[in-house]
Amino acid sequence: MGARRFDPWSPEFVAYPYEAYADLRENTPVTYFEPTDQWLIARYEDVNALLRDRRLGRTYLHVATHQEFGREPDPEYLAPFWHVIRNGMLDMEPPDHTRLRRLVAKAFTPRMVESLRPRVQKIAEELVAGLLAAGGGDLIEAVAEPLPVTVIAELLGVPEPDRHLLRPWSADICGMYELNPTREAGEKAVRACQEFSAYLRDLSRERRANPRDDLISALAQVVDSGDRLTEDELIGTCVLLLNAGHEATVNVTGNGWWALFRNPDQLAKLRGDLSLLPGAIEELMRYDTPLQMFERWVLEDIEVRGVRIPRGSEVALLFGSANHDPAVFADPDRLDVTRQDNPHISFGAGIHYCLGAPLARIELQCSFGTLLRKAPDLRLVREPEWKPGYIIRGLKELVVEV
Repeated sequence: MGARRFDPWSPEFVAYPYEAYADLRENTPVTYFEPTDQWLIARYEDVNALLRDRRLGRTYLHVATHQEFGREPDPEYLAPFWHVIRNGMLDMEPPDHTRLRRLVAKAFTPRMVESLRPRVQKIAEELVAGLLAAGGGDLIEAVAEPLPVTVIAELLGVPEPDRHLLRPWSADICGMYELNPTREAGEKAVRACQEFSAYLRDLSRERRANPRDDLISALAQVVDSGDRLTEDELIGTCVLLLNAGHEATVNVTGNGWWALFRNPDQLAKLRGDLSLLPGAIEELMRYDTPLQMFERWVLEDIEVRGVRIPRGSEVALLFGSANHDPAVFADPDRLDVTRQDNPHISFGAGIHYCLGAPLARIELQCSFGTLLRKAPDLRLVREPEWKPGYIIRGLKELVVEV
């Protein structure tokens, strides 16, 4: 019954998937979904465990060919896309993942990330000032999108005149993460990967020769026991940092403000006590999860709640459902900015836990905090519409007045 209500191509489902998730959790927590050839995993306990289970992987190509896994080879036209993506750590497994993450972590240190806070705050204040001067507008276009894009562009070292290129490239590449992407989406992603790769190749070579105080220079120079990133790995890493470094942050901002507008008591509570903000950010990530599903390949036969899932299968881990599981979260469908016990999995878990989580938290705290302080009368003009995408789930716009 649950799988029939799970309809990721339905605008109504995308707008509010949580009733269908409740049905899945209660009736069919592990179920095969034929339209995408995936096993849906709906309960927190199972999602959390499978994210950490080394019998699953983000890829299977380190243990088998496409044919050995009963899968069709990649279409030839997608080769440039997969070349970029598979040189980033998200689509690697150990030992390659371990090596690459260690190298990137040497450049992307917690201390370096925390040192960005004053600059992130300044960018947030400038963007909010623009929104205030205009008397309002689209909060996503005015604040939510430009903040993380500007931060990641400055962090990488992308010159200001080129930064307008980043958001379109990222959007086109991320189109391939939706379920059953079309040929058109694939061609747009390929074009974006080719253009972005060529740009980063030139930039990284220039920074290798003439290093500056930016992440591309640091990645180009980083060495650990004689090991270093290849040029393709550096490019794959930068593409991943851009995509992961702003798509989710944009949607937490938009989805989060929409949730606060729908729950005025919680918005009032937050406005009255800004010390609640760090916990409120975690609650907004849980309440309307920006990345609804994460996929894994089954590398060895597994059993989940008595259901055998054979090697070669793909599981769809439903983050949005896990984050609303009443077995873990008291009254999960209620937004509570004072929620204390909040082990949400919006950043994942296990070896692929989001490396950029500390930066995302800084960006969100600066963005929400500045809007709460500088725009205390911020209000919604009209109910927003959702973008059609289900996996990376966010609003088309969020029009506000100040």
